[in-house]
Amino acid sequence: MLTLVSHALCPYVQRAAIALAEHGVPFDRTVIDLDSKPAWFVELSPLGRVPLLRVACPAGETVLFESAAICEWIEDTQPGPALHPSDPTERARHRAWMEFGSITLADIYGLETTQDPAFFAAKRAALAAKFARLEATLADGPWFAGPWFAGPRFSLVDAVFGPVFRYFDTFDTILDLGLFTVMPKLRAWRAALATRPSVQGAVGPDYDALLRRFLARHDAYLLRAGEAKPGLA
Repeated sequence: MLTLVSHALCPYVQRAAIALAEHGVPFDRTVIDLDSKPAWFVELSPLGRVPLLRVACPAGETVLFESAAICEWIEDTQPGPALHPSDPTERARHRAWMEFGSITLADIYGLETTQDPAFFAAKRAALAAKFARLEATLADGPWFAGPWFAGPRFSLVDAVFGPVFRYFDTFDTILDLGLFTVMPKLRAWRAALATRPSVQGAVGPDYDALLRRFLARHDAYLLRAGEAKPGLA
């Protein structure tokens, strides 16, 4: 019996939910408010953040934390298709690109929370550089043939970037950041991920409304720029 302790907007929760869904593993979900953390959560989470995976078995409960560790545990213990390559070198490459995705999320967090136009521009530039590197990898990498990161087989790298690209489904309706304009491989990958049932089901139907509320609560420059300008070159 598995319970994924979640926050409604957390992209790290989403990657764990996607991995569980891809393995066909049923699980319950407990959604918490990170601004008002329950005492039981503070006791269970060493770092005070989501996701947690509560694993109940006859011998008692084990609590796993950190999305990378949770995804690896799912790979090691659960039935269903493997989401990591079997070759050790390719597996290491995939783990490295998963970390690249985590660093990309840090730039997105800065983009969506800052009130400073200069910092916003710096984070947009950082994302543009990362996406350009990713586009080159998709276009030139010998392992890529589409529609997924490593060709016809969905992987944990896809589970990481599904939540990354989901942000822009909302951002693009506020302000044209121009980040995907000259990146056809990235656009195709993003579109394929948006149709994947596991990616779609990793968030609730109110995700867009909650993200907009989050931006408003932070008085995000993104919202103000969207009201003032048609787009950014």
